[in-house]
Amino acid sequence: MGVYKRVFSKKNRALLIELVKTDFKLRYQGSAIGYLWSLLRPLLMFAILYVVFVVVFPLGKGIPYYPVYLFTGMIIWNFFTEMTQQSLGSIVGRGDLIRKIRIPRWMIVFSTSLNALINLGLNLIVLVVFMVMNHVIPMGSLVFLPLILLEVYIFALGLSFFLSAVFVKYRDVLYIWEVVIQAGFYLTPILYPLTQIKDVMYQKILLLNPLAQAIQDARYAVVTHDNNVITIWRVFHHNTWYALIPFAVVIVVFIGGLAYFRNQQNSFAENL
Repeated sequence: MGVYKRVFSKKNRALLIELVKTDFKLRYQGSAIGYLWSLLRPLLMFAILYVVFVVVFPLGKGIPYYPVYLFTGMIIWNFFTEMTQQSLGSIVGRGDLIRKIRIPRWMIVFSTSLNALINLGLNLIVLVVFMVMNHVIPMGSLVFLPLILLEVYIFALGLSFFLSAVFVKYRDVLYIWEVVIQAGFYLTPILYPLTQIKDVMYQKILLLNPLAQAIQDARYAVVTHDNNVITIWRVFHHNTWYALIPFAVVIVVFIGGLAYFRNQQNSFAENL
């Protein structure tokens, strides 16, 4: 309790709120429609992918409520990529602030993650609208969605701490991470249903990725309970210990990323 009060003291809370406000304003500064891009960007991307992969190349044929299925995967992936990509340059971007005043370094990364959370909240509202438009009946498993999103947030936060600290010394990490994100997009079952991969071994390998596991679990919670949504609990039903691997990866990444960040933070001002 004492650590919590020290970390989130009144002064730190006020500073955190200002950082979040500033980041949010700067992101859409100069744009004609401003904050509406938080909603329009994922919707426009969804529209393009829907036309290409549903109308032209019907990858989702036979999947009930495929628009909701696709959009659920997209908003989780966009949340992860936005959070890690924005956080990556957050320390360098706040270099002047770090040199001028004494500010908890973690707060800069954390404020960026909160901006990503705000956008996620807006996209979840759109998801609800999609569910209503497609006559998706909410199921009891929907209560697990916040826990699934929390898992993605912790995973992304651990990577954000690590990437932001590494980027201070090695600017090449920006280009490396862009390649990793691009590869991850195709290796994660966002556009294509996992049922199209007939080899169970490949399904298991893909689902060991925490993002793939989280997206499939979210689809199961939001869209349907039938066999069109393959979850890690289904492919590893004979050995639940393997099903826990993605969660172990999330914990290791978060602890490792935070530890590395804390180890490097005292040298940030020198390297900026």
